[in-house]
Amino acid sequence: MSRRPSSYDGVAVCAPVTVPYVRFSPESAHWWAGRALQQLAQVAGLQPADIDGFCFSSFSSGPDSAVGMIQHLGLTPRWLDHIPTGGASGVMALRRAARAVQCGDADLVVCLAADTNQIDSFRHSLAGFSRFSRDAVYPYGYGGPNATFALITDAYMRRFGITRADFGKLCVAQRANAGSNPLALQRKPLTLDAYLAARPIADPVHLFDCVMPCAGAEAFIVTTPEIAAERGLAAATIMATIERHNAFPQDPVQYRGGWAMDIDGFWDAARIAPTDVDTLQVYDDYPVIVAMQLEDLGFCPKGEAAQFIRETSFDIDGDLPLNTNGGQLSAGQAGAAGGFQNMTEGLRQIIAQPLGAQVPDAEISLVSGFGLVNYDRGVCTGAALLKALR
Repeated sequence: MSRRPSSYDGVAVCAPVTVPYVRFSPESAHWWAGRALQQLAQVAGLQPADIDGFCFSSFSSGPDSAVGMIQHLGLTPRWLDHIPTGGASGVMALRRAARAVQCGDADLVVCLAADTNQIDSFRHSLAGFSRFSRDAVYPYGYGGPNATFALITDAYMRRFGITRADFGKLCVAQRANAGSNPLALQRKPLTLDAYLAARPIADPVHLFDCVMPCAGAEAFIVTTPEIAAERGLAAATIMATIERHNAFPQDPVQYRGGWAMDIDGFWDAARIAPTDVDTLQVYDDYPVIVAMQLEDLGFCPKGEAAQFIRETSFDIDGDLPLNTNGGQLSAGQAGAAGGFQNMTEGLRQIIAQPLGAQVPDAEISLVSGFGLVNYDRGVCTGAALLKALR
């Protein structure tokens, strides 16, 4: 029997910040982390001594981990964690920080992700990303996420009958949502015709299926409701979370993620249903992963994402507001900060501090993460339900 606390009582999430993204940056990940901490300090009135917990994620801070980062930032926390799970890092940082606050190991935890993107950053990241990838696919002249997700997308389309037009509806909706976000890197309206006509990158993945790597940083604070109130910070509570690694290794091609292993307990713990969610913020490095999450998170049965997409509007004022800042597909993918972007936006929407347009009457946000893609699948998944603290 698990001895884990059954709830997240006594925990508040607050102070979402985003350092505006740029396509390329000559600065280091350390510089971007410093900018994020500076913004947090301004928003929350923090001094270094106020921060007694720190959780960090980055692809480009090497050789420094969270240990080097706290020295660089001038912090002296009594609780420290480094989350190397990429797109799942935001949810996992939330989970770990929340338990630290509950246990009294820290009173105020800064959760922060930062990455730079220099001209040759992507090439270097691929070269050293995964031993599994190098051993399995490099001998065939194959590598990189576009090729990996082309295989996953093709298999998913064949298995479930979903079409490029279905994926296109997701991309078009997210681009429309990005239109109100002044920080989104891609705000030019996108039509379905333009999506379908875009040049292939690794068929069936085409141009608008791919995220734009960029530089940026995201951060938020996990603390107690009392400390959040003392600092005048609008906050949310955590209704439920799940986390899973290396789920369904027997699947020859990924068509489901770790969410599917834990989703019933997720909704039971929160005591709500998918229809109660006001805004959905999912990791969206490619639209096939968005479709997979719609199924695995319980919004429709497995294999029925195509029909669900056709029947649902995903705009900010639609049936299910999806990735309301534009998501990575339109706002940009700032490395590991991409795994925090949906967390900060989901929090912003329910505390009425969005970067762009506000989802009407938003109170509950579902945030989902997906990360660390080895040669054939994403290995890490997580999800969290947040509710505005009134």
